[in-house]
Amino acid sequence: MPKRKDIRKVLVIGSGPIVIGQAAEFDYAGTQACLALREEGYEVVLVNSNPATIMTDTHIADKVYMEPLTLEYVAKIIRYERPDAIVPGLGGQTGLNLAVQLAKKGILAECQVEILGTSFESIERAEDRELFKELCQSLGEPVLPSEVATSIDEAADIARKIGYPVVLRPAFTLGGTGGGFADDEAQLREMMRNALFLSPVHQVLVEKSIKGYKEIEYEVIRDSNDTAIAICNMENIDPVGVHTGDSIVVAPSQTLTNREYQMLRDSALKIIRELKIEGGCNVQFALDPLSFEYYLIEVNPRVSRSSALASKASGYPIARVSAKIAVGLTLDEIRIANTPASFEPTLDYVVTKIARFPFDKFSDASNQLGTQMKATGEVMAVGRTVEESLLKAVRSLETGVCHIYHRKFDDWSTDRLLDYIRTGTDDRLYAIAQLIRCGIDLVLIYNNTKIDMFFLEKFKNIVEFESVVRAHPHDIETLCDAKRMGFSDKYVGQLWGLSEQEMFRLREQHGLFPVYKMIDTCASEFSSYVPYFYSTYEEENESAVSDKEKIVVLGSGPIRIGQGVEFDYSTVHAIWSIREAGYEAIIVNNNPETVSTDYTTSDKLYFEPLTVEDVMNVIHLEKPKAIVVSLGGQTAINLAEPLAALGVPIIGTDCEAIRNAEDRGCFEKIMEELGIPQPEAEAVTDIESGVRAAARIGYPVLVRPSYVLGGRAMQIVSNEESLRHYLRTAVEVNADQPVLVDRYIMGKELEVDAICDGREVFIPGIMEHVERTGIHSGDSISVYPTFSVSESAKRKIVDYTVRLGLRIGIVGLYNIQFILDGEDDVYVIEVNPRSSRTVPFLSKSTGVGMAHIATQVILGKSLRELGITEVCGPEKKRWYVKAPAFSFAKIRGMDSYLSPEMKSTGEAIGYDDKLTRALYKALQATGMNVSNYGTIFVTIADPDKEKALPLVRRFYELGFNVEATTGTAEFLRGHGIRTRTRRKLSEGSSEIIDALRQGHVSYVINTIDINQHDTRRDGYEIRRTAVENNVTVFTALETVAVLLDVLEEITLRVSTIDAE
Repeated sequence: MPKRKDIRKVLVIGSGPIVIGQAAEFDYAGTQACLALREEGYEVVLVNSNPATIMTDTHIADKVYMEPLTLEYVAKIIRYERPDAIVPGLGGQTGLNLAVQLAKKGILAECQVEILGTSFESIERAEDRELFKELCQSLGEPVLPSEVATSIDEAADIARKIGYPVVLRPAFTLGGTGGGFADDEAQLREMMRNALFLSPVHQVLVEKSIKGYKEIEYEVIRDSNDTAIAICNMENIDPVGVHTGDSIVVAPSQTLTNREYQMLRDSALKIIRELKIEGGCNVQFALDPLSFEYYLIEVNPRVSRSSALASKASGYPIARVSAKIAVGLTLDEIRIANTPASFEPTLDYVVTKIARFPFDKFSDASNQLGTQMKATGEVMAVGRTVEESLLKAVRSLETGVCHIYHRKFDDWSTDRLLDYIRTGTDDRLYAIAQLIRCGIDLVLIYNNTKIDMFFLEKFKNIVEFESVVRAHPHDIETLCDAKRMGFSDKYVGQLWGLSEQEMFRLREQHGLFPVYKMIDTCASEFSSYVPYFYSTYEEENESAVSDKEKIVVLGSGPIRIGQGVEFDYSTVHAIWSIREAGYEAIIVNNNPETVSTDYTTSDKLYFEPLTVEDVMNVIHLEKPKAIVVSLGGQTAINLAEPLAALGVPIIGTDCEAIRNAEDRGCFEKIMEELGIPQPEAEAVTDIESGVRAAARIGYPVLVRPSYVLGGRAMQIVSNEESLRHYLRTAVEVNADQPVLVDRYIMGKELEVDAICDGREVFIPGIMEHVERTGIHSGDSISVYPTFSVSESAKRKIVDYTVRLGLRIGIVGLYNIQFILDGEDDVYVIEVNPRSSRTVPFLSKSTGVGMAHIATQVILGKSLRELGITEVCGPEKKRWYVKAPAFSFAKIRGMDSYLSPEMKSTGEAIGYDDKLTRALYKALQATGMNVSNYGTIFVTIADPDKEKALPLVRRFYELGFNVEATTGTAEFLRGHGIRTRTRRKLSEGSSEIIDALRQGHVSYVINTIDINQHDTRRDGYEIRRTAVENNVTVFTALETVAVLLDVLEEITLRVSTIDAE
């Protein structure tokens, strides 16, 4: 059927800020869909509140609204724009839930907006647990015994009937939020309370647990003609019980017999035909490893996290095809490279996905995995064998591991290891490898993990080959075999006592390099050239090297806290600018969720780990003119020096400039030479010198390791005891890893992103943070233009920025963070010689394409040639606010107290002519519950009580009830505020916890005195309970003041007629 002519304008709903469970893969899908719809000639209107992504760039859609994704805002946009149709299945669960709300409230009918793609009846039948069960039973498809509960007691009855263990799944939630396994009634009751609260319809499915079954997924697609194909099937190495987003996944499945494969494929296609899905769909099965028994776990009637992986694994662009099906095209009319989209892809390689977890940043958090997703991102690797693919994925993770070996387990006993692998954890793979090294029988490992023997055999092959490599040092035959199995240069070097650089030279001497194979949907059965490659040690190379001048851009790897999709934004812009300048643009990256790894973005895509070895292999083949490292975040910057040492030409900011900015010694010399003030600091290499330095500088001090990303392991300490504790436990202090001790200055924090061409500097704008120093810049609310900074301070900031950029030797983007103290003195905290987290936000707020300009500068243009003559861009008249989005509820045991260590996973934007309204929109867009009535619970450290008093009084005047802990309550009562006392846990009472659980509390305000250890435990318990019960917690008084401005703006007052 040809595409529809009666539709002109289409609304696409995005997925909002990045949280755990809904990350960049939906931006990748949304970007693809918008471009596909425009390609077919439709006008596209996009709503998405996430400023960090390519998707919200103004040239992806015809109109971009970056408003909060809530019913009222989207309804306003629909009434204003009057689109003909809406595409709901591309913005993850957020977009889908919003579209369902719009339909139920009658807004779509009122504005005559049609739903494209899968109908709401189908979505409801797939998402609603009861309807889904009925559907499966009518088709004779097996589903698990389960019932829906709407209260805690009802759930307990159902569980008794089905038999423990059971699994809880709240309806209409994302990434398994609120779900989990309950082994007995006590656990069930505790989990149900939270689960009911998190489900928007207050329904929770209680179902029988089948932990230990294999988890298999099929990615399928169907059009209006009833043509349906299976694009890719994937197998989780971890059995059922670990969320598929956290599991190690291989594609295509490795352990299914042909009969099992066909049985599950038939079932998946039968289901989507019955549901009348139009577009991509994901079906999850649980398969009993010992019989042909299987169960349907769930169907996602939308483009899902797995679709991004399946798209990259098979080269079949699911979101693009889904968008075209939605406007009436059929699979046989849509072309992919040379073949119609109705051909099922065949894979002649193995793909492995491993999740990237945030536990390295939250050492207190529990690293056990369950049905609730905890990963922030993922890496994918491609190889000819399971072993090669797995080892490439492991070294892509950037967790300090280059092989399935982790030194953490060196001194563990076998009993301890066997016990540890019973539950899924982020490092179970390394524990299993350690057990195999100890000679433990695989059957024993299988019984403890239920990981298929096939995969355990593969791990064993790798481990057994380690001793072969160890026994033949410098032997080229052995090295060839090791490379074929996927061993990294770094690991072989460790076994042979050689450095990574020496290993590269050894391979170069013997001409031992990989060839590159193409990923082309049809296993090369048809002639199609898709510029999408992976490396392997075989004979035939399929990557044709052109004679054009080439520039290689290094991507930023997996998404993690501190290095998110913002860096992919700069990478993609760089590629576009390089292509525009007439070069061939080549990208090396390993993250399947992003736009940069879509093979249509660049001229050539190498899906490889971002390590010295793998980048050098690409460079050896392509011989590019130069590479760019300053746009892929810290990942790419860290590769600059070792690559330069191997003779790779780096354009833009070079190694010397990076050293000037990142090496403390060089940086301090430059600061002294320029006469720019910075907080007094000293680098120390042992505990005693740290204590002496702190005594000289004066407490409180900020301590942190040098070379960090996202403020890892930074802390403010205020006495010698806590400093000793930090140096002993948080970091390893030695001559190679110095720790910095800085004077901690209280003041306002400001931030600048600028571009330097070596002669002049351009500053598009200055951002001011709402929170004071001591909270990581990524976690604070950031406002452009500045709202409380004097002109003289701004002049100082501009002057320092210009002089530092030129003196350090920046070419391209850089970012500087400043402190402004009470005396209007400006100090420089740090200079980042790369594109930063705030580049997309500032680009979108100021309208300056910073990454585009910076790339042209890197390629040799001057700012003047680009028509930029001013140092500072003109300030906008509107206010733009960036607010952080957190995923605290997903990770048990993680503290929500904001500190110099970054904790947010994403960000949202709000903009308006009034600052308070812009703030209100930004807070709403992050998913915060902004209510202007209820109860506030206050527990404030002594030094902050005076400062908190006027704030609490404003809440009181708005009509809030005030509750507080003993000391705070006495202080507030003494100042005439009616306060109810709640006793602390340490006073032997759980009433605070109970009050939070009952759901009467709107906000918790909690500050801690950094000198006192004993109050931390109480505060931690309060914050944890608040997060688990969806109560907003504020740990910085500046944020509270901003919230009050917002509440006063949106609240109508009441008063007597004769009041003044």
